[in-house]
Amino acid sequence: MKYSYSFAGFTENKARQTPIPNQFFSELLPSIDHLGELKITLYAFWAIAQKDGPYRYISKDDMLADHLLLSAITTPGMTAAESLQDALERATARGTLLSITINSAQKEEYLFFLNTPGGHATIGKIEKGEWLPDKTEAPIDLSVERPNIFTLFEQNIGPLTPMIAETLRDAEQAYPESWITEAIQIAVENNVRKWRYIRAILEDWQTRGKDERKDRGNSKKDRRRYLEGEYADYIDE
Repeated sequence: MKYSYSFAGFTENKARQTPIPNQFFSELLPSIDHLGELKITLYAFWAIAQKDGPYRYISKDDMLADHLLLSAITTPGMTAAESLQDALERATARGTLLSITINSAQKEEYLFFLNTPGGHATIGKIEKGEWLPDKTEAPIDLSVERPNIFTLFEQNIGPLTPMIAETLRDAEQAYPESWITEAIQIAVENNVRKWRYIRAILEDWQTRGKDERKDRGNSKKDRRRYLEGEYADYIDE
């Protein structure tokens, strides 16, 4: 069997965990038979856990703005928005999520809570006019869980395969993150979107000293040098 993606493994970051009630595994998991519903349920546990304060929820607008979520949940034959709506309706109908619509002069806002005593209490406060969501809160986005260089690489260089992911983790241990970010930027500016080219720049900085090179003063000259000499060997590969 062929897989289009192979997971590179969990990192040992005990500070960032998502709590999932045991009832999910004993009661919900055996009954959920729709992949979109399963994904939005797991997403809800994660996203709501990111919130601070006594009133924790997720909004449909935030979910529609989360491109990683939409790409994961889109069903063939349906748009991303339709797929999200379908998954939310299924999770709400099952009773996993609670929903409420807030009407304002600008638009309707759809909020979702976990079906817990706290979720019910918060909806009750909204219905009584005792609480409204803070519109200044930063949106929840799955990309916050990905290292910055992973996202930068995937957006500018190429697919984040398991081998590349492992290579980037090794690079994180060997070089400052700012070096990796700048080396990727140089690769993009010079239109040489290859990891070997990026690695050559990093090795050069480590060997010669990133901030002590004689050509450091001229930014354009500094970046142009990575198209010449030994770096030219990586351009046509």
